[in-house]
Amino acid sequence: MNTNMFALASGLSDHDLLDRIATLAGRERETSAELIAHLAALDARPSLYAAQGYGSLFGYCTQVLRLSEDASCNRIDAARVARRFPMVLERLASGDLSLTTVRLLRPHLTEENHVAVFAKASGRSRQDVLELIAELDPRPDLPSSVRKLPTTMSLVAPPVPVGASPVLAATAVESVPQILTPAPIRRPIIEPTAPERYRVQFTVGKETHDKLRRLQDLLRREIPNGDPGAIFDRAVTLLLEKVEKAKLGATTKPRPIRPGTDNHSRHVPNQSRRVAWQRDGGQCAFVAGDGRRCTERAFIEYHHIEAHALGGPATPDNIGLRCRRHNQYEAERIFGPRGGSGSQA
Repeated sequence: MNTNMFALASGLSDHDLLDRIATLAGRERETSAELIAHLAALDARPSLYAAQGYGSLFGYCTQVLRLSEDASCNRIDAARVARRFPMVLERLASGDLSLTTVRLLRPHLTEENHVAVFAKASGRSRQDVLELIAELDPRPDLPSSVRKLPTTMSLVAPPVPVGASPVLAATAVESVPQILTPAPIRRPIIEPTAPERYRVQFTVGKETHDKLRRLQDLLRREIPNGDPGAIFDRAVTLLLEKVEKAKLGATTKPRPIRPGTDNHSRHVPNQSRRVAWQRDGGQCAFVAGDGRRCTERAFIEYHHIEAHALGGPATPDNIGLRCRRHNQYEAERIFGPRGGSGSQA
């Protein structure tokens, strides 16, 4: 194994580095598809890995191929899809489909729909694929519920001195009280269950729970069953209006920029914010040389197309949306690299 890989990669020019990464990624996809094809053939001959002492293809992948458990599951699922629908191998090699996409789609593929499903899932994000699955196999709405979660604690043994004998170590563990620590908190769940229907699940504290109960009582006339989903919808709508007003200058009665507005101020007027947000669709508007537009929608900033430091005004036609990385990148193109995470654009 070449231990100098990083040095070799660091020595490439910008153009060669990007080309090399694209080449390696393509090669990795092709190799992965070829591996899956071979795993599909091995899956059809279980006696081969059984003769080697492995009771399952999963055991063979994790122990012989040294794949992680997740990587093994993804590849085995893809191999079993490939046995039914060999065309998936070409789509994996091209990058149209990812291993995760194939794993998610596997339970929903049939002889009748697989061609259309693969086409719809081609090049789509995980969230898009989940939306597609919700169309293929819609689930009924979950009943609304509010319940107190049990306090789950896990036992953690105290540290044992380094070099202690096995007997001493065992004695230390038995004699010293074990420490109770809270179990790790699961991430919130937001997933589609049917076309235009979503399951949302999260945990709240006592204060938020009490606020919800108060809202249920106060809104019994409008929401007789106290449905938390309906209250959540109202709350999110009100919060969104407040945030859009603060961040985007949203208003039902917009006022034009007054004549004589100070073009030397870095302040971006509300009208410029509204126009930029609507024109750019709430998405970074940076476009690369090959015509590809950035898809980021998080950490969006207002960007002076003609730099403010060079006299660019904060007028609607000179304000655009950029993600944090591209706002900084545009500033560096004009003024050169600078320390910190700020931007001069």
